[in-house]
Amino acid sequence: MSAPVFGTKDYQNARDRQNENRLSRCDEVENIPTVVQEEPEMDEDFHCHVNRTVSENDNSMMERDESPPPPPPPPLDDDIPFTPPCYRSTPQRDIDHGTSILSEHEGPRSNVSVLSSSRTEDSEDDHRKKAKRHLVDRAYYIAKELLMTERTYKKDLEVITVWFRNAVSNEETIPDCLITLFSSLVPIYEFHCDFLKELDQRLSMWEGKTNAHMNGDYQRIGDIMSDSFNTNVLNMYKHYIDHVEDLLTQVQENMKRNKKFDQMYKEFESQKVCYLPLNTFFLKPGQRLLHYRLILERITKHYSMDHQDYADCDACLKNFTDAVSECKDRMKLEENLQKLIELQRDMIGIDTLVDPDRNFIREGCLQKFSRKGYQQRMFFLFSDILLYSSRTASSLLQFKVHGQLPLRGMIVEESDHAKMAVANSFAIYGGNKCILVAASSQEEKDKWIEDLNEAIISSGNRNDSKLKYASLKSSTSSSENVDGETPEINGHVPEKQIHHRSNTTMHVCWHRNTSVSLRDHEKSVRNQMSGYLLRKFKNSNGWQKLWVVFTNFCLFFYKTYQDDFPLASLPLLGYAVNTPDDEDGIHKDHVFKLQFKNHVYFFRAESEYTFERWMEVINSATNSARRIRLFSRLDSQHAS
Repeated sequence: MSAPVFGTKDYQNARDRQNENRLSRCDEVENIPTVVQEEPEMDEDFHCHVNRTVSENDNSMMERDESPPPPPPPPLDDDIPFTPPCYRSTPQRDIDHGTSILSEHEGPRSNVSVLSSSRTEDSEDDHRKKAKRHLVDRAYYIAKELLMTERTYKKDLEVITVWFRNAVSNEETIPDCLITLFSSLVPIYEFHCDFLKELDQRLSMWEGKTNAHMNGDYQRIGDIMSDSFNTNVLNMYKHYIDHVEDLLTQVQENMKRNKKFDQMYKEFESQKVCYLPLNTFFLKPGQRLLHYRLILERITKHYSMDHQDYADCDACLKNFTDAVSECKDRMKLEENLQKLIELQRDMIGIDTLVDPDRNFIREGCLQKFSRKGYQQRMFFLFSDILLYSSRTASSLLQFKVHGQLPLRGMIVEESDHAKMAVANSFAIYGGNKCILVAASSQEEKDKWIEDLNEAIISSGNRNDSKLKYASLKSSTSSSENVDGETPEINGHVPEKQIHHRSNTTMHVCWHRNTSVSLRDHEKSVRNQMSGYLLRKFKNSNGWQKLWVVFTNFCLFFYKTYQDDFPLASLPLLGYAVNTPDDEDGIHKDHVFKLQFKNHVYFFRAESEYTFERWMEVINSATNSARRIRLFSRLDSQHAS
C-alpha cells in the first residue's frame, strides 16, 4: 500500500484530483451536491435516471463552506443484488463489474448487498417466492457485519500508517512519539490487511461463489478468527493500548513546543482523508477489540451448542473478553484524555483544560440569563468544574470561555423563581456566583440536573488536598460573567490557528441545541457500523446506493468502500429514527427514516438483521427517551 508523499508534486497532483469532487467535511448530506444522480425506482420503465435538485431553501443545520460548490459525483451505475449468488435465478456478471437492474419484483441489485425482496401486490410464481424466502442463515449476516466493519477499520488504520506516515516522512526530524506510534501500529495494520483478505475470501465461499459451499465447511468464521487472533496478536494489541495515553500526551506536547510540527499536523488533519480528529484514530484498535467481542457474542447466542462453528467462536470470545477486561480501565482513561484534548483545541480563553484528574461528563447548550436576557451558551461539565462559553464570530468558529463554577459546594435549585422565569429553567449556585439557565426541553433539563447532582456528590467525596481550577484568560470581569459578552484583547478576540471540524459533538450540540454525555460517548464507542445502504430523499423518486459508515454520532457517505474519503457527513444528534409512516409512501422492506425538522431521509438495509443493527446503532446516537432521574435517589441515599 502506498500513498503520495506529503509535500511532493505527486501529492499536490493527488490533492488537485481530490478537489475536483471535493465536498466540505462539515456539510450535511443535504449538500452532497446541488444535483444528485440517483438510481431509478425498480419498475418496468427503468431506462432513465432521476435527478434530484436540492431546494435553495433546504438549508443545512451546519455551517456551509464558503468555497464554490463542487460538481456532482459521477452517476452510480453499480448493481445492487438482493440475494446471495448461490440463490440467484439469473446469471450474474463478476461482482465488481455488474450493471444490470431488475424489475421492482426482484428489487435493485448491488455488488455488495444481500437484500430481501421488496413488498409487492403483484404475485410471482411459487418457485420464485420460495427462492426469495430461502435466505441464508442469520449467522451469515453477522459474519458479513464483521467483514463490512473490518473494511472500515483497515481504512481507519491507513489514515495513520499510510497517509499520516507519508505526511511526516519529509520532515527533517520526526518526534520520538510518532516513531513509537508507527512502530506499534504498522504491524497491526499489516496483520489486518492479511486478515481482511482471508475474511473476504471466506464470505465469498459462504455465499457460494465457489463450489466450496457444497460441503458447508466454509459457512463459519470461528476457525479463521481463532487461527488469526492468536496470543501474539492479542499481546501486540495490549502493548499498543498500554502506550496510547503516553502517545496522546506526547503528541500534544510536541504541538505546543514545535510550531512546524503543529502546522504539519493541522494541515494533515484538514485533509478529506482525515475525516475525524486525527488523535481519534489512535483509539481505533482498542475499540475494535470491543467490536470483535460484541460480534462474537451475537453469533454464539445465535448458534446452538452443537453447531460446527460454536466451539471456535466461543473459545475466541473468551480470549477477546479477557483482553477487553484487561484493557478496559486504560481504554476509558485514553477516551477521556482524547476528549479533553479535542475540547481544548476548540476552546479559547483556557489553556489548562487537559488534566489527568479531570473527567468529562457532559457538553451541550443551555440558555443563560444575563442583562440582555436569555442567550445561547455552550456548557461543559467536568468532574471538578462547570464551564460556560459562546461561539466566536471568527472563521475558526471556536468557543470562548466566559466563566467557571467549582462543583464542590455547588447547589442546583429548581426554585419557584426559576420556574417563573422561563420554561425548563433552574438555578446553579457555585463559589460566589449564581447563574440562571434554561434547557430546550424538560428532558434536557432532567439530563443536566441528574449529571450535575451526581457530579456534585462525587466531587464532595474526593479527597483532594487542594482544589484545581482552570486558568481562564481575560474572564475575571464580573460584568463579562453576567452579560456574556466576548472579551477583547488589544481590540480583537484571541484565536488559535486550528482547523474547524464542525461535525464534532460540541459544534453539533451548538447547532441542534442539545447535549451529549459521557454515557452517550460510551454507547457510541460500542455502536459502530459499516455497509451499503440505499438512500432516498423525501421528494425524490429513486434510491441511491452509498457505502455508509456510522461512527462518532455521525453518518459518513462514500460511493464505495474503496474510497479514501467521504462525500459528505450527517451528524445525527437531534435526529429521530423510525420506520416510515403510511403517508411517506415507502412500500419496501427494511427501510428506516431519519428526520430532523424538515430534513427527511430514507435508508434501506439489505436484510432484517442489518436493518435491526442499523436501527440499534443509530438509536444509540438519536435516542431521546426520557431517562430516569437518578439524582433524586442519590440525594435520598446521601441524606440518609
